[in-house]
Amino acid sequence: MNKRGILVVVSGFSGSGKGTIMKQLLEEHADTYALSISATTRAPRPGETHGKEYFFVSREEFEEMIRQGALIEHAQYVNNYYGTPKDYVYQQLEMGRDVILEIEIQGALKVKKAYPETLLLFVSPPGAEELKHRLVDRGTEDEATIASRLSRAWQEAQGVENYDYFIINDNLEECVQEVHSIIRSEHARVARNHVLIEHIRAELKNFAKGE
Repeated sequence: MNKRGILVVVSGFSGSGKGTIMKQLLEEHADTYALSISATTRAPRPGETHGKEYFFVSREEFEEMIRQGALIEHAQYVNNYYGTPKDYVYQQLEMGRDVILEIEIQGALKVKKAYPETLLLFVSPPGAEELKHRLVDRGTEDEATIASRLSRAWQEAQGVENYDYFIINDNLEECVQEVHSIIRSEHARVARNHVLIEHIRAELKNFAKGE
């Protein structure tokens, strides 16, 4: 009996390393997981390819997707839309692959409300100073941007209780294994196995009749 995949949302502070964790998780378990590809109205950056990093669409196309209910969730940032197309996600879930959405808290809670069986994971460094250290070490942003990201992290921290698991990324290898173990364990939850349980009950009932 083929088990349906689980929809997994991974969020975390900027600099928490969630993107690196997801990349390694998919490299190590390519047949198990699928990373959801978001649609966006922003222009492609150098090296980005349509259908790989994002589905790049026009504003009109995106708004039509909203009207047709073709998105699991969507949000608007800096005058651009971002959203998760349903078709790709549903296809992967039916194939038995666990689909990972790497999105922020606002989108994560929308997904959880629409799809209560979604597993929510929040990734964090071991402390605020370590978070600041990682942002500075990236060397890609100025002090004002880093300060803005740290301020936003404080705001995001207010919503962590809405998640199912809080994962500390102190050691990358250990963190990747922890995320994988959590998702694997979710497949064994009774709430996710009603169909299989009823199937076994029906088979056992035949034995009971023969007593």
